[in-house]
Parts: sequence; structure tokens; C-alpha cells
Amino acid sequence: MDDRYFIDTPENIEFAYDIAGIGSRFLAAIADTLLIGIAQVAIFLLIGLVSSASGIASSLGGGVLLAFGTLLAFVVLWGYYIVFELVWNGQSPGKRLVGLRVVREGGRPITFAGSAIRNLIRIVDFLPALYGLGVVVMFIDRRARRLGDLAGGTLVVKERRNVTLASLTAPSAGVLPAPRPGEPLPEPSMPNIELLNDRDYTLIQEFLQRRSELGGDARKRLGAQLAAGMQARLGLEAAGDPERFLQDIAGNYQLLKRRQQSQEV
Repeated sequence: MDDRYFIDTPENIEFAYDIAGIGSRFLAAIADTLLIGIAQVAIFLLIGLVSSASGIASSLGGGVLLAFGTLLAFVVLWGYYIVFELVWNGQSPGKRLVGLRVVREGGRPITFAGSAIRNLIRIVDFLPALYGLGVVVMFIDRRARRLGDLAGGTLVVKERRNVTLASLTAPSAGVLPAPRPGEPLPEPSMPNIELLNDRDYTLIQEFLQRRSELGGDARKRLGAQLAAGMQARLGLEAAGDPERFLQDIAGNYQLLKRRQQSQEV
């Protein structure tokens, strides 16, 4: 199985998704199946309570109520995944718990048609029991897709971890750490850092946050181009490692802004 799924955008930028393995998908399926089971049990318990309270358990009305409950349980079974995948952009509660997401081929968000097809074919994947056929197909397919994914043009990927400001300013990343409470703010160590603006900083942050999604060549190329532009803006000599240079810029700009805010207060 390929561990990563690469996508080339019209702007010639290469993004990569981590393909979800069989183990993580199985854990998500267990969680979702438990939630569906709980919902269906609750439906039939409610039907039983209503029948007993109204005294129609053995009458025609009781049969109609039971048929309604069966229909509602069927809707929950098949609508559960479709509704959540549309509302939560490709995630069911089980997938969100494990950190997975369904996307269309090309990395685009899942549509109603894609979700409906992949989930209606779920019954075939489930045969003969416990996703037996689905697991076999996932072993064969290089992107670990089951029959529903192949028919719906979808695949399951690992959710991207959010990059926090704290992680970008960690000392190990080459960015200045935030000062401890009560300590005076030091001066920015990078010359001419005041020549940068918020737009430059946002552009740097966008690259730093999304660099792990880029392919190797695209990451190097974009990092070098961005670093060269910032070097020219600041009037500095060429840096050795473009990404480390951009991290230093981000940390120094944050420090500059903190000092300006403290002076305003």
C-alpha cells in the first residue's frame, strides 16, 4: 500500500495526504457501529415504551408503530454515515475520534453522491461478515480502498494535525521562545525586522503550517523562493537553510509585535 497520496494542483504545487491504514479504519468502524447500535436499541426501546403506555402493543396500531420503528432504524443505519460525512466534511464520529477523513479523488471534499454511493455499497463490503470482502479489497488496493470507495471515487486519509503557534516558536524549531511571565521582552535579533508587515508574516506562517503537506521538490522550491524574497526585503545575505531562516523571521516578528503591544499598554 502507498503510504501517501500526492496531488498536483493547477499552480504546480504538490500536496500529500497520508493514507489511512486498515487498522485505524477498523477502529473507526467499531466506534461508529457501536453508536449506530446504541441509536437503534434506543429506537426500539422507545417504540416498546410507547406501545405499552398506549396499550396498542397487540393491535394494528402496534404493528404500524413497529414498522415505523424498523424504518427509522434503517434510516439511522444508512443515513448515519452520509449525514455526518456531509456535515463534518468527510468525518463520522468514529473517524473524528481516530483522526481520519473521507475525501474525493484529487483531495476535494466529499459530495452527497460520493458519500451515498460509498455507504450504500457498504453492505457488499460487509459480506460475509465483519467487512470480510472489504478488508480483502483494501489489502489488494494500493490506497486501501474498499469497494464503496472505488465506486464512489473516494479514499480515507489521516487528518492533518494542526500546527500551533507554540510549535512554530519552539526552541528546537529555531524560533525564539515566548518569554516567561514577568521577564522583560528582549530586542529582536534579526536586523531590519521592522521592514516586514503582517502580510509577509501571514505568508510565512502559511508556508510553515502547510509545508508537511507539500511534496519534497515543491517544499524546497517554495521555501527557497520565499526565503529569497524575505532576504531581499530585509537586505540580508543568503541564509543556509531557507526553512530555518523563515522560522527565525516568524519568531522575531512575533517578538517585535509583542514589544509594540507592551509599549502601547
